Amino acid sequence: MTAVSFALFDTLVEADLPSDPAAAVGDELRARGVDVPDDWADAYGETHVDAPAGAEVPLPAHVSRALASRGVDAPGNAARRAVVAAFDPAVRTRTGAVDAVERAREDGPVGLLANCAVPELVGRVLVRSDLARDDFDAVVTSVACGWRKPDRRAFERVAGALGGEVSELTHVGCDGAVDGAVADIGGRYRDAADWFPADRDP
Repeated sequence: MTAVSFALFDTLVEADLPSDPAAAVGDELRARGVDVPDDWADAYGETHVDAPAGAEVPLPAHVSRALASRGVDAPGNAARRAVVAAFDPAVRTRTGAVDAVERAREDGPVGLLANCAVPELVGRVLVRSDLARDDFDAVVTSVACGWRKPDRRAFERVAGALGGEVSELTHVGCDGAVDGAVADIGGRYRDAADWFPADRDP
């Protein structure tokens, strides 16, 4: 079996994500009646969840703990709703991305492996792109599987979801230090710039 997985952000799509996530989340928390502390930027930048190396910390959990560290309670699911609202980007599909996915599907199963701590974001990005969920045999996100690239368990999850082993997986991405880690555990890495034409236009 030959399986291919693609990274999402900056590989298949470009997403207009917040340049200042702490400020964006803070604004959305205030809109939901949360008393955001004066030193919110500091609280947001601190580590509040003692997660194992390579593990993903869902951003709503991080935000809730950051608020709690300053004695602030976010009622109900306010932290999650604020995070989802703060990360609501415009999306542009990279030139050649659709053709690259279609070409990969001719040889075997195709997956998406995305580092993303924000719930629902990957699904919304796909909806706003020229790609679709059905273009992939498996979609694995770090917020869902619990592990971020370059941790080997992230690659193992997508390989398993595609019905194979990492040794049968080619992963396409744009960050050799992150996506390229698949080669350290027996898989193959292809730089997106070599796999399909890159579109660097603004």
